[in-house]
Amino acid sequence: MSAPSELRRDPPEPRAVPGGDVDAVARLRRLAALLDRVVTIPGTRISLGLDPLLGLIPGAGDLATGLLSVYIVARAARLGVPRATLVRMIGNVFVDVAGGSVPVIGDLFDVAWRSNLKNVEMLTRHVEQPTVVRRESRLVALLLVLVAAALVVAGIWLGVLALRWVVHALR
Repeated sequence: MSAPSELRRDPPEPRAVPGGDVDAVARLRRLAALLDRVVTIPGTRISLGLDPLLGLIPGAGDLATGLLSVYIVARAARLGVPRATLVRMIGNVFVDVAGGSVPVIGDLFDVAWRSNLKNVEMLTRHVEQPTVVRRESRLVALLLVLVAAALVVAGIWLGVLALRWVVHALR
């Protein structure tokens, strides 16, 4: 005997993902977990993924995990994530690759900085609340552009100071 339809609990329909399928987000979430937190160190709450483990291989490990991180961002772009959010995601990957490439300290950095999980979280939030994520991402993207511009200006200024110092030293 079947229950009346109002008492039956059907599983909720998966949310539609703009420009893609629901399974794509789930696959990206699994890849991010594999890269950032596949095992937990016994007796601690610290989890590791392939990113810090492969980072132990000089050069090649960081390159390999960096390419997988870029794949996540590329798939997010194909799923309709706005440019401002993609800029944030690329910034996460850049920080991960740059920080992870420092010998010894970089491996510890990779344990703490989980760019892939952060990026998949942004993708998930975009699917669930596209307007909120778009507004936040625009602000962060603007901040990133301003910081980059400030770094360029500071670099030029330091270059001019160094050139003046060299010219003065040669006199």
